Amino acid sequence: MKLVADRLDRISPSLTIAMTAKARALKAAGKDVIGLSAGEPDFDTPRNIKDAAIAAIERGETKYTDVAGTLELRKAVCARFKADHGVDFTPEEILVATGGKQVIFDALLATIGPGDEAIIPAPCWVSYPDIVELAEGKPVIVPCGENQGFKMRPEQLEAAVTPRTKWLILNNPSNPTGAAYTGEELKALTEVLLRHPDVWVFTDDIYNKLAYDGFRPPTVLEVEPRLRDRTVTMNGCSKAYAMTGWRIGYAAAPVPLIKAMDKLQSQSTSNTSSVSQAAAVEALSGPQDSIDVMKEAYQRRRDLVVEMLNAAPGLRCHKPEGAFYVFPSMQGCVGKTTAGGKRIETDEDFCTALLEEAGVACVHGAAFMFPGHFRISYATSDAVLTEACGRIQKFCAGLR
Repeated sequence: MKLVADRLDRISPSLTIAMTAKARALKAAGKDVIGLSAGEPDFDTPRNIKDAAIAAIERGETKYTDVAGTLELRKAVCARFKADHGVDFTPEEILVATGGKQVIFDALLATIGPGDEAIIPAPCWVSYPDIVELAEGKPVIVPCGENQGFKMRPEQLEAAVTPRTKWLILNNPSNPTGAAYTGEELKALTEVLLRHPDVWVFTDDIYNKLAYDGFRPPTVLEVEPRLRDRTVTMNGCSKAYAMTGWRIGYAAAPVPLIKAMDKLQSQSTSNTSSVSQAAAVEALSGPQDSIDVMKEAYQRRRDLVVEMLNAAPGLRCHKPEGAFYVFPSMQGCVGKTTAGGKRIETDEDFCTALLEEAGVACVHGAAFMFPGHFRISYATSDAVLTEACGRIQKFCAGLR
């Protein structure tokens, strides 16, 4: 009798985590490796947030909470949505989960049946298609190239909708490209959705506060309130507040769906850590100035990386609007041979050789449903990025 369920055959381990683990193993073995594969801020969690967690421990707030999160935190989430986007929610429309990934998992598994389709613009985060597959749905991948800023156009969305379409999954700004939709671009997509009343939209806004050059990405309900009854708005504390390990994500959605997600979560993880929830209240309600400090550093690093990668033979790097990633094309390197004698035919070949020969870890584009590119996270110091990009330039210059 087979031990592992067939449903697991439909998914793969996270390739971003796999590359990070490989880089960590090489480092442990004594190799000089610069890791640019993990999507994690290099900043420490702000002091006021850590102090709030310590105070919660001292007050004895170490017990179970409601599955959907403490009322205090859900009220803080509502206040943050109102302050940032002018959208009103009630605590009953909020669910707190163990990171943004669980929000996605809860929403899709609670709604997708066999054969239901989810439209996903690509390049896309590695977990979206796998979670759809795990729910026995069908990911419908829509390629959105650099020539359109890695963003979906309304005619592409219209063409992808079928009678089986249940979801459109948007990520704004995007992982892996950093592309961010303007209000006008989002409005054009919502006009399509209004013509298809059975299609829901899941907007992953986890990088929403990390946008540059004075740009502020709007959220879906900000530009089209008429979609309120079929929109899930996801955000969290991981990226903007440097709280990846605290595991706090949250969703705002219609009450019937929140209840369904709560039911599913009650039989999986139950509530998120009570101490992390107390820290999240302070993150969302307390001073927000730490975000501006991080944004200033990220914008400087983005500009540095884009300039240096565009100086590397065979690479072309688009300047993103947000997040902390770049997604350069390596197609000018295809068909060439590395100094170590390895022929590059794919983006995975490129990233493997770059790690083994130059000691720089990044993630190949096929992992994000978009071959011919690779993702670099610039959430590390200027000095490290300068060294890493210098190694990439040397590696590319050595291709023959």
